[in-house]
This record gives sequence, structure tokens and C-alpha cells, in this order.
Amino acid sequence: MSDADPPGPGRPGEEDTAGRPPSLLALPTYLAGHVARIGHDRLVADIAAYGLRLPHFATLTALADFGPLPQHALADHLGFNRSHLVGYLDTVEERGLVGRTRDPADRRRQLVALTAEGRRLQRRLLKVAERAQEEFLRELSATERETLAALLRRIVAAGDRRTARTDD
Repeated sequence: MSDADPPGPGRPGEEDTAGRPPSLLALPTYLAGHVARIGHDRLVADIAAYGLRLPHFATLTALADFGPLPQHALADHLGFNRSHLVGYLDTVEERGLVGRTRDPADRRRQLVALTAEGRRLQRRLLKVAERAQEEFLRELSATERETLAALLRRIVAAGDRRTARTDD
């Protein structure tokens, strides 16, 4: 695309973008950030209907996927600050969604596990999140959605590798 051929309606695969600056629309980071806000706002609202925030849902989902984990490992899996995780865990523990026990392998650590109620709510919230994704991505075909998710996972994996190298 040349300077004389700016993005905009009428080009194959491009929609009207409400007069946004073409130079910004050419930046994937701008697009990704804006798209993330659109999807994030919907998901946050849907999760809030259950009296929880997105980090609570992420915590429950990580425990559903990985099983019981030490608190520090849970924070690392989610990319959360460890001290922030404690507050999220306090909230979901008060609601009876998780339990914390001493790790028998290392009594200094806390293991976190879903309760039966936590498992039930996590499954319900996952369905809520999936419906939000359907709405959010309704403009894309199933193949386009799979491609988008695969590309985003590649970028996340590359970021994780960079972070791991800087942590060493």
C-alpha cells in the first residue's frame, strides 16, 4: 500500500472505521489495543453480573485447567503480581469458590484449589465468556476466528519467551 492508497472503505477486507486516522489503522498495536478494549468491556460487564472481576474469573479458570497450585505458581501462570493475587484469592475464598491449604511438600507454601461451588461457577462463567466471544467476534467466520486466535497465541508465546529470557 502506498501513501497515495490509504486504507478505508472500498478496499477489499476493510470496513468503514468511523473516520479514524489511517496512519493509526496501519499499526497492528493500535488495532489490537482497540479491539482488546471492545472485547474486554463486554466480558468485564458479563462477569460483573456475577459479582466478580476478570482476575477472579481468570483465577478460577486457571485452577480449573491446572488443578490445585501453589499461590506463587498460580500468579506466574496468570502473569499476575503475586501480592495482587492474594487479594483476588481473598475475594473468591470468602465466597467459598476456592480453598487454601498448606502444601504438604513445603509447609511454607499455600496450595489453592477450587471448591465444588467454584467448579460450578467457573463452568458457568466460561459459558458466559464464550457467549461474549461469539458476540464480540460475530463479524468473523469460524476459520477467521481460529486464525486470529492462533496468531494472537503466537504473539503471546513470543512475549512469554522474551520475558523468560529477561527473568534469567
